[in-house]
Amino acid sequence: MQPRIVLGPASLKRHPGNQHSENPMLFRRYHIVFFRDNHGGARKFHIRGWVFLTFPLLFAVLVAGNAYLWRYYRDHLIIERRLEISEKSTQEQKTQILSLSSKIKNLEKDIGRVRDFDAKLRMMLNPDNTNVQKVAPVGGASGPDFSNDYLPLYRQELLARKMHEFLRQLNMDVRLEEVRQQEILHQLRTNQNMLAATPSIWPTEGYVTSNFGWRTNPFTGKREFHKGLDIAGPLGTPIVAPARGKVISSGRDGSYGLSIKVDHGSGLITRYAHLHKSLVKVGQIINRGDVIASLGNSGRSTGPHLHYEVQIGGMPVDPMRYIVN
Repeated sequence: MQPRIVLGPASLKRHPGNQHSENPMLFRRYHIVFFRDNHGGARKFHIRGWVFLTFPLLFAVLVAGNAYLWRYYRDHLIIERRLEISEKSTQEQKTQILSLSSKIKNLEKDIGRVRDFDAKLRMMLNPDNTNVQKVAPVGGASGPDFSNDYLPLYRQELLARKMHEFLRQLNMDVRLEEVRQQEILHQLRTNQNMLAATPSIWPTEGYVTSNFGWRTNPFTGKREFHKGLDIAGPLGTPIVAPARGKVISSGRDGSYGLSIKVDHGSGLITRYAHLHKSLVKVGQIINRGDVIASLGNSGRSTGPHLHYEVQIGGMPVDPMRYIVN
């Protein structure tokens, strides 16, 4: 037999002043009795009436709580989605800013090369002036720093301002450079003969093994001043005249070995040493691009190379100041 449950109100003693009498259903006690037919026993529990009221209240609270949590969860999903879209947009902006900064950096290098070329042209037009004015790079002494690949949010606005300032300064520099180029073109038209006599191209193909300036002598091991450029290459490589001029010497010259000197006028002289073979004679007029000798290893030399010098008024100067190609 299954247990039976009997629910009924318990007896309540009433007396004057008892507050429970105002709401007997809420504060009345109820008995829950479990009968077991097999064993003939019973178990009884006492429950107040207000306990039955707590169940619908608790259910209402749970429903309200679930509704609030669901609304909160829905708002959280919306905010999370918006945050994801914002982060994606921010990342795209970072990528665009970094790409733009890279292009600006390359543009700054191009402007620097144009200015170097400008300086060399001015040197060619006025070889007696050894003090070449150096123009400050775009954006100040060192230019803006666009090299970082990571851009925190707080740096993006600063970087954007730097870019705008750089572009503004670049616009001014381009206009100034246009004026300078017009000046150079005017000087070129009036000094075509001087330009043709300025050594502005590489005298031979190869690679530079020793620059103009102080170096350690490979024979003595002592520090000494190197008066030109050493350009190494295969034996017999053609050597061309970098400008128009007149050959003033061609032959053996001590430690220089077989060498050639060319007078380009206005006190400008070039020397080509350690030659394998000379193809010109003293007094011969040569033009830019003419083959005058072949690269060799004569004289005091450690291997096939050309020692190339440029002199102004008998004083050696850096040949790189004139080479434009």
